[in-house]
Amino acid sequence: MKLYAYYRSSASYRARIALNLKGLDYVIVPVNLLKAEQKSEAYQALNPQGLVPLLVDGDASVSQSMAILEYLEETYPVPALLPQNRAERAQVRSLALAIACEVAPLCNLGPTTFLAEHFNATEEQKTQWMHHWFKKGFDAVEAMLAKSSGSFCHKSEPGMADCFLVPQVFNAGRFKFDLAAYPNVLRVSENCNKIPAVMEAHPSKQPDAV
Repeated sequence: MKLYAYYRSSASYRARIALNLKGLDYVIVPVNLLKAEQKSEAYQALNPQGLVPLLVDGDASVSQSMAILEYLEETYPVPALLPQNRAERAQVRSLALAIACEVAPLCNLGPTTFLAEHFNATEEQKTQWMHHWFKKGFDAVEAMLAKSSGSFCHKSEPGMADCFLVPQVFNAGRFKFDLAAYPNVLRVSENCNKIPAVMEAHPSKQPDAV
């Protein structure tokens, strides 16, 4: 099994956490986004979107982090990343997607580069942009966690939503967004980061980390 990834990509981080929680063996194939390796002809032949991560498992080739986690859950169901109850599974997916769709895409390299190139946004303005979406997203996630979380995003075991929350908290730290107003977010993230599987997925532990 191969995971094409960039060490600081939050979507790659999600996939690493999921693979580690499931105890699966995989090899990281680094794709350097800052050097535009994702735009190379060779990589786009594997993934026409030119994004990371990309999971290759035998004949299966899966892009997009949510699809990767769903594939892993269906193919390697133990330990589970989703609860058995249908309504609870939907809640976990809702929390994961609140991060994956409403926060992370707006704060990654593509939009911030576009702001700089087409609107002459300064570094300070790009940071203001990201902080706006961090706040909007974490406000919602904090309220969602207040209703359903235990030690982790859903009760007492780490799962799919935690795979999304941990990287987003890491990104907030990178860009100096203050999380003091989000006690549930901080509590769950801290609990996750005590787990060896999550610790090993940290960007600093990756082969392409600089």
